[in-house]
Amino acid sequence: MVVIRCEPKRGGKVKVSFHLPAEGDGNVSVVGDFNDWTPGVTPLRVHRGDLTASVTVDAGRRYAFRYLGEDGRWFNDEDAPGYEENGFGGTNAVVDLEDGLSLA
Repeated sequence: MVVIRCEPKRGGKVKVSFHLPAEGDGNVSVVGDFNDWTPGVTPLRVHRGDLTASVTVDAGRRYAFRYLGEDGRWFNDEDAPGYEENGFGGTNAVVDLEDGLSLA
């Protein structure tokens, strides 16, 4: 099960935490609008049996993202509350913070 958690911060910011089960994916990074789609900038680290990473972003926006495995395989969050076309023949998962901390 994949989990995304959002926590409000000061100054109109939101901490978004990504959690994946630590099973067989090897090194994984989360790549999206919040890190200019740069692979490896936001790696998931093992924490309490899960792979986790957090980013602090501006509230009031939508953020598209995907996961990138060490084998170069891109994959979506299967439990993401929303998706959008990515212009490359696929979809990106979306975290929508436009209306508060809703994830859909």
